[in-house]
Amino acid sequence: MEFNDVVRSRRETTSFLNQRISDEIIEEILETAWLAPTGNNLPSREFIVVNERMMLDHLANTTPYVQWLKQANYAIVITGRPSISKYWLQDSSIASGFIWLAAVNAGLGCAFGAVFNAVDEIESKQRETYVKEALNIPDDRRVLAILGLGYAKEKPNKKNLPNKNEITYYHSFRSGV
Repeated sequence: MEFNDVVRSRRETTSFLNQRISDEIIEEILETAWLAPTGNNLPSREFIVVNERMMLDHLANTTPYVQWLKQANYAIVITGRPSISKYWLQDSSIASGFIWLAAVNAGLGCAFGAVFNAVDEIESKQRETYVKEALNIPDDRRVLAILGLGYAKEKPNKKNLPNKNEITYYHSFRSGV
């Protein structure tokens, strides 16, 4: 697929077919994640691949908003390493976008399940601890998100985006324009 077509066709998919994803596709997606840039080229993010049904079902209880993991065929958990880089959050977020676009390019659907909560430290700690304990993630890591992957059961609806001119400014920010 052409890059712009991948970007334009990206939608969140939360309903998946029970269809195996080849190891080659997963490795291509991980290669893309690995190639995602990081601040100062530091290894500030890591990826945990999950495809065991029992663990996917368990991770579906991380938050009420990731029940779609019960249908996903794979998940990629993205962790960040604050001790390695103060840019772990940005680096992990960029990698998640790369994963999502690589999944779309491979013909897969993808869903983003936020684990880290920048506003509510207590909720974030609960979510992150749940995932860390399930996957034996060291305490010095933060858990950004869980991305669910699978072949889409149905084509997602067209997304209504805000008008580009309402969110794009040139030279300086101008409200009320």
